[in-house]
Amino acid sequence: MSKVTISLNGRPFTIGCEDGQQAYLKELAGHLDGHVRDLADKVGQIGELRLLLMASLIVADEMREAQGKVEALESELLDAKGHLSQAEARRRTDRSRAADAIIKAAERLEALSGTDGRDA
Repeated sequence: MSKVTISLNGRPFTIGCEDGQQAYLKELAGHLDGHVRDLADKVGQIGELRLLLMASLIVADEMREAQGKVEALESELLDAKGHLSQAEARRRTDRSRAADAIIKAAERLEALSGTDGRDA
C-alpha cells in the first residue's frame, strides 16, 4: 500500500492507494481540483464541502455525458456492422450469380459452336 498527497483548493490531502496508482490518483485529483478552483473563482470560497459537492456534480455530469456518447457510438458501430453484414451477403449473392451467368454463357458458347469442349 502506498500513499500519495493530492491538493484540492490549495489544501494537501494524503491518501492511501495501491502501488503504481499514485500518478493516476494525482491526475484524477487534478481534474477535480480544476473544477473546484473554477467554481471558487466564480462563486467565491463558499466552503470546501460545498465546492467539492458542486465539483463532484460537474464531474458526474461529465461522466454521464461521456457514457451517453459511448452508448451512441456503440449503437452506430452495431448499425455499421449490420450494414457490413448485409453488404457482404449481397456481395456473395452477386458473386454467385455472376459465376452462374459465366457458366451458362460458356455452356451456350459450346452449344453454338457445336462442340462439347472435347475437340482438340
